[in-house]
Amino acid sequence: MIPPIDQFPKFHQRESKLIDNCWRRCAGAIIMINLFKSILHNIGVVIVGFALAWVGTIIDSLLGFSTFASLPAKWVGSLVMALGFLLRVWATVHFYSHRMRVISLKPQGTLITSGPYRFSRNPLYLGGNVFIFFGAALFLGSSTALVATALHLPLMDRFIRREEEKLGRRFGEEWRSYRGRVRWI
Repeated sequence: MIPPIDQFPKFHQRESKLIDNCWRRCAGAIIMINLFKSILHNIGVVIVGFALAWVGTIIDSLLGFSTFASLPAKWVGSLVMALGFLLRVWATVHFYSHRMRVISLKPQGTLITSGPYRFSRNPLYLGGNVFIFFGAALFLGSSTALVATALHLPLMDRFIRREEEKLGRRFGEEWRSYRGRVRWI
């Protein structure tokens, strides 16, 4: 039923509040879903980091290297991993909030330059391939895992450069401007 014209502003005001409340609830639910997906995704990255560090401890023992596992190394490793995990969760939530996939074989249609991408062009790699992998190696006290993590960084840099060439072709001047303002690290 349509209200009389003299009551329409009141009706419209109630309708507007209802829509606003619904939108806030939906937006809150979407944020929580994105956060949950991000946490699950990045727990997997921590597991991979520990798996690689564990393989490093096996290689250490085969080569006769002693571990340097100690309480300070575990604390520093835990702190570095936590920093990497939080950075990745922040970046992943940002990806999901732009309706993008973290792992995608197809080019994505949005250049994200906000959130953690204001400080690093690659916060996902920085959080995982640097902080989480180094942190796990420190936590388990594996020299081999530390060296392997350090040695894989130039390979990651090559991979990132290829990705960035594609971004340059796709986004042109917008990409070049962003690349000029923000370091990859």
